[in-house]
Amino acid sequence: MNKQATLLGTGMYPLPRAARLVGAELRTVRRWLKGYSWKYGDGRKASGPLWPLEYADDEEFGDEQVLGFHDLLELRTVARFVERGVSLKVIRATIDVARETLGDYPLHSRRFVTDGKKIFLEAVERAGEDPRLLDVRRQQFAMDAVIRPSLLEGIEYGADAHALRWFPVPKKRLVVLDPLVQFGEPIVVEGGVPTDTLAAAFQAEGQDVERVARLYRVKPQEVKAAVAFEQQLAA
Repeated sequence: MNKQATLLGTGMYPLPRAARLVGAELRTVRRWLKGYSWKYGDGRKASGPLWPLEYADDEEFGDEQVLGFHDLLELRTVARFVERGVSLKVIRATIDVARETLGDYPLHSRRFVTDGKKIFLEAVERAGEDPRLLDVRRQQFAMDAVIRPSLLEGIEYGADAHALRWFPVPKKRLVVLDPLVQFGEPIVVEGGVPTDTLAAAFQAEGQDVERVARLYRVKPQEVKAAVAFEQQLAA
């Protein structure tokens, strides 16, 4: 069945763009979301994707590894876990345990903040790792340094505890990803212009911030924020 109608308000991020937005390597993200196999003895073993993508059943995008907004935020949390040294085996178990109680895309649900510690410890046991190896200090580190920042910092939640928008530079909140606007691409908050458009204009206009601001009817600080954001993605 064609599900093109779901494009509205879902967000759309090709895999390379999604990897840049969460600060992870493309090859690694592809393995997480597409799965992979490896040689084992005389045969091969396989590991499936961490979760089915929002566009998995779409006739046009299902085979192209396109992420929706919820996929992107889920990927963001996974990337944070990996950065902090949590094994992919435990992450996979965490997603499985969390989905049983919180539903699809649980890692960026506000409920995961309160239930996350219990879910994480159950996932460690399910993954076959000894929870006694996770002492109090390490548990606290995993929860405070990974889960809470990933869920709360820069995320605007709705009444149903699910994420509505993501401010990737939370201290300034000048750039936002909103699945209801521009297919979820990063835009400046007040002007609504995509950050890549402003960054390209900045280069084309001789790096004249004031001129770009006048051309697109946005504030100079929004131009600066867009340029800085796109430079960070490129780096």
